[in-house]
Amino acid sequence: MAQSSIEWTEVTWNPTTGCNKITAGCKFCYAEVMSNRLFHMGVHKYKDNFKIAIHPQTLDEPLKWKKPKVVFVNSMSDMFHKDVPLNFIQKVFKVMNDNQQHTFQVLTKRSDLLLKYHKELKWTPNIWMGVSVENEKVKHRIDELRKTGAKIKFLSLEPLIGSLGKLNLKGIKWAIVGGESGGGARPIKEAWILEIKKQCKDKKVAFFFKQWGKKQFNPNPSDPTIKKDHRQHAKGGCILGTKVYRNFPKVKVKKVC
Repeated sequence: MAQSSIEWTEVTWNPTTGCNKITAGCKFCYAEVMSNRLFHMGVHKYKDNFKIAIHPQTLDEPLKWKKPKVVFVNSMSDMFHKDVPLNFIQKVFKVMNDNQQHTFQVLTKRSDLLLKYHKELKWTPNIWMGVSVENEKVKHRIDELRKTGAKIKFLSLEPLIGSLGKLNLKGIKWAIVGGESGGGARPIKEAWILEIKKQCKDKKVAFFFKQWGKKQFNPNPSDPTIKKDHRQHAKGGCILGTKVYRNFPKVKVKKVC
């Protein structure tokens, strides 16, 4: 377990590590950069750098946490990667099923395998299942997520690198939007964010705007959340219009904003 600076979670838990790029949203993968850093630091868990690896020794970690936590599962990987065995995914789900005091957030870009495997998994209400959608080309991930047995379904629209147009939000409880950060970051447009925000409002989907990503992408250079000492600081700031939008689904969970 590691404390997380990600605004929509509390801690990270990585039973698997490693991945590979499959679509445009992967171009500047933060996990790959972090993995490379840890590899060169000699951290044993990352001895294979960014190659897929499973870590059975981590499965008992959630049992040791004394207080309920909001947990991003596999922040350094994709649990539904083709090289992660289904029987290991089932072991991870068993841990989540047996520790319902915690809320587990699982995110994938591989919605095809998620859909293929979903009937082989037990979907307790504390497992929030999400898909990443960075542009219109991968909106099919939302439809595949919708067909799964997950009780709480959410979208990570980050890095948002294009307009998503009309979204089918049926069955979706939460949408996180964020701009890209880091070297070579591609710009996010306010109009893209606002069209998502409006659709979320119309369909009563919780809307969470994470960040502009870069100061130069933020249309408000005076946004106080750009400053690192601000309580709600985010990369590039996070005020949209005149407000900070960090809403969570209306379920019984400790909020972490």
